[in-house]
Amino acid sequence: MQNMKKKEVEIPAKMFKIVGRKEETLEEIKRSHLTGWQDGWLRLKQNKAAMISLFVLLMIVILSIIGPHVNTYTYQQTNYDAVYLEPNSDHWLGTDKFGRDQWTRLWEGTRISLYIAVLAALLDILIGITYGAISAFKGGKVDHMMQRIIEILVGIPNLIIIILLIMMMKPGITTIIIAMVITGWVNMARLVRGQIFKLKNAEYILAARALGADGRRIIIGHMLPNTLGIIIINMMFTIPSAIFTEAFLSFIGLGLQEPLASLGVLINDGFQAMRNHFYLLAFPSIVIVSLMVCFNLLADGLRDAFDPKMRN
Repeated sequence: MQNMKKKEVEIPAKMFKIVGRKEETLEEIKRSHLTGWQDGWLRLKQNKAAMISLFVLLMIVILSIIGPHVNTYTYQQTNYDAVYLEPNSDHWLGTDKFGRDQWTRLWEGTRISLYIAVLAALLDILIGITYGAISAFKGGKVDHMMQRIIEILVGIPNLIIIILLIMMMKPGITTIIIAMVITGWVNMARLVRGQIFKLKNAEYILAARALGADGRRIIIGHMLPNTLGIIIINMMFTIPSAIFTEAFLSFIGLGLQEPLASLGVLINDGFQAMRNHFYLLAFPSIVIVSLMVCFNLLADGLRDAFDPKMRN
């Protein structure tokens, strides 16, 4: 047999096409740069329950602002000729035992309850952040002493503090806010303290110290911005808790008093007449349940969106 010699055929490089990665594009950024807040918002929008809750909360807030002004009635206006009227064209949600328009009182009460809850939550955040940041940043004996104060406050039942305050002050919005704030900031302080303890030895904190930044600038400029996500999430859980506390206090007679309107006052009035006039209890109950559920669902969505540990 004759040996066949294979000829080597050179194929020109032009006939080849590079497929896949190219060295010059390995480090190229394909997507636009997103901040932490932008990335969190994109994640939040993917959570349908959180977005529906956000929409419902916005609607309730808007109605609490404009609702009392869309008719000619006021939340204190009485009309004994229109006592216990069921929902009709004049009184959309009916009237109570004094002939007061329930539509107006419902949204006025929602506005007052939201005002109390949001203000109490903001004060809790302000006090808690300040206390927790100082405690963690100072450390040592200062931290030990400040934590013992927190333990004392945690051991005092809230109801006892509220009763003592009402004995010294008249029941009202100011009394309820003070009662909720006295011990309400403790959880926020502990949360902020734990987060700052984690950040104290971070490299960028050590670099800021090496560059001569003082304690105030480190806390405000570096530590707190990195805890804002957790603070906002905790605030979303604090607001519904404050709404429930106000409603509970007003329901048992330790909160707002008639003729003022709040969700707790309206539920108390509806409870007394629920056998014959169930609508008086139904409408404020629907609003407070909606607020509680929506705030908690939104808080869960925010936690999933902004907490790095919850990301897939």
